[in-house]
Amino acid sequence: MKPNFLRWMSKCRFLSDRKRLEWYPPFWFMRIKVLTLSADWRHIEIKLPLNFLSRNMGDGMFGGYQTALADPIAALACNRVLDRKYNVWSRYQEVDFRYIGNSDLELRFEFDPQIEQQIRDDLKTKGRSTPTFEYGFYRADGVECTHIKSTVAIRAMDYKPPLS
Repeated sequence: MKPNFLRWMSKCRFLSDRKRLEWYPPFWFMRIKVLTLSADWRHIEIKLPLNFLSRNMGDGMFGGYQTALADPIAALACNRVLDRKYNVWSRYQEVDFRYIGNSDLELRFEFDPQIEQQIRDDLKTKGRSTPTFEYGFYRADGVECTHIKSTVAIRAMDYKPPLS
């Protein structure tokens, strides 16, 4: 059996959730810094540094860096808020690059209590939910330069899709 670094990390009780995110290999190479991660995963702030690896030819943040960091955040938050009792994955993501990201960027994510209630209602009645979250990347001057819409698929562990 091959060693699995991610499985090992997930079982290390001495590692905080912050460190697990920062040390996740793609994020480690991006040099992210978790600024805020509430214990319940409802409030997340992550710094994405602008450096020689993340800078594009236009002197701003490469969009792929932003997209890669934004992709799992909503799904991870759902997984934690729902106590890891469901299968959760990113289903769809829309990225709107509104302004140049010409400084370090800060990803800001909030888990809206209304969305949480809708998820719980959907799971109770249908055994599945597909919520959409909106969050963004902000420049050092406070301007939202990139807006994210992320749709997450949440399914009961025993969920069977209807046959077509």
